[in-house]
Amino acid sequence: MSSIDLSISLKDLLNGHNVYTNLSVSQLVEKVLSRNEGELTSTGAVRATTGKYTGRSPKDKFIVEEASVKDKIAWGSVNQPISVETFDRLYHKVLSYLQNRNELFVFKGFAGADSKYRLPIQVINEYAWHNLFAHQLFIRPEQEELSSHNSQFTVISAPNFKADPEVDGTASETFIIISFERKIVLIGGTEYAGEIKKSIFSVMNYVLPEMGILPMHCSANVGAEGDVALFFGLSGTGKTTLSADPNRRLIGDDEHGWSNSGVFNVEGGCYAKCANLTREKEPQIFDAIRFGSVLENVILNDQTRVPDYDDMSLTENTRAAYPIQAIDNIIDPSIAGHPNTIVFLTADAFGVLPPISKLTKEQAMYHFLSGYTSKLAGTERGVTSPQATFSTCFGSPFLPLPATVYAEMLGKKIDEHNAQVFLVNTGWTGGEYGVGSRMKLSYTRAMVQAALEGELNSVETAKDEIFGLEIPTHVPGVPDEVLRPDQTWADQDAYTKKATELADKFKANFKKFVNVPKEIENLGGPVNN
Repeated sequence: MSSIDLSISLKDLLNGHNVYTNLSVSQLVEKVLSRNEGELTSTGAVRATTGKYTGRSPKDKFIVEEASVKDKIAWGSVNQPISVETFDRLYHKVLSYLQNRNELFVFKGFAGADSKYRLPIQVINEYAWHNLFAHQLFIRPEQEELSSHNSQFTVISAPNFKADPEVDGTASETFIIISFERKIVLIGGTEYAGEIKKSIFSVMNYVLPEMGILPMHCSANVGAEGDVALFFGLSGTGKTTLSADPNRRLIGDDEHGWSNSGVFNVEGGCYAKCANLTREKEPQIFDAIRFGSVLENVILNDQTRVPDYDDMSLTENTRAAYPIQAIDNIIDPSIAGHPNTIVFLTADAFGVLPPISKLTKEQAMYHFLSGYTSKLAGTERGVTSPQATFSTCFGSPFLPLPATVYAEMLGKKIDEHNAQVFLVNTGWTGGEYGVGSRMKLSYTRAMVQAALEGELNSVETAKDEIFGLEIPTHVPGVPDEVLRPDQTWADQDAYTKKATELADKFKANFKKFVNVPKEIENLGGPVNN
């Protein structure tokens, strides 16, 4: 490391003869193939593999402990502090390393579809396929926008630069470090492209609230009448399936902001899971994987180069990245009005949460902070029965600020725009996982449809005595008895025991939040109050 030039600047790096800025998709595909970074598939997409890391590395993510942000960040296991001095040393090492590469690739674009609030960004990549990924996932500039583009945040990705934890102050060879003062994201030691996408989302989760905008980890669509719906939910809850509606246009599938003008997509593309993908199940995603798309860790047939989405021998986290314009049924630009309906999705494997509940503003804030779903038996070694999983605001790995900041903003928005909020359980009914059965998708679709069309806004409800939730007594297309989970269990004592167990888990999880109003804190249900 003695040859490293610690005086090199970002400007020096970008002025190098080896830098290619905003290459076209065709040019980037040519680079990927000529540099042997990936293969061309039968659909015209590029396939790349990510080696050792096939998912995010949350334990290797840091925020620089700078004076201007020190008192704002929710420090802890998600937002780990790293010193300014440690960051600066590593930053110059990475710049020096990249200066000596034969080729570097730069994408200049935006995060945020609404031009009033968007963040100009640039992404510097060691790999051409990572730059193609950035080109497809972020918002691509028009030529006149590119000529006046002034980046306000820079992502620097150097996957082949491995940190030395003892020298560089990291937890491992991998690092994802955000400096809000320097406006830099530094990524090294990992080839997983999702780190690039999610690092900018983390930045937006800091930047947008300062502008009075609520950042949200959700999908969004809009109906023929301009009515907007948001879908929050962790992996496996049905967020992608339920938001992909042929009668509604997609605003975006993952990251949004809610401003005083309405909702806008943070991104310009989609990063979809490919596990067991078929045209029959997910036609929009399947047909979007074509020339210019990026397949990550998908297995190909050696001869035909046809993707085998059922083969997850590298990872279950196989992915496809493509521009949102690859989907026909979208709104472009990805901007719409204020949400009429908000849906929180959970896959409750305990089988005790109602399939749909109407939430008050306070209940919405409670369940937003909780971010509940469940982990199934068999999905991880040692998991033999369902386990409760809580991810704050349905996106805790990406929240630099205290969770209550986002929850209070949500509550204010709900009040201002009279949004109707529903908790929808796409999990089990008639018993827990292994005893009951998964909620029929046709029933869930009918419930969501009724919610979106306003049919449940003034419907009669019955109160769930354990969770305090208001359950509609009738939903068109759904048997009335299905709506009451206690009525679907053969053993009422077993139901009460399991529901009480889950309610206690909600309460135990909620104790980590501070300065939450008592009327919200006590909404987990009357158990042990």
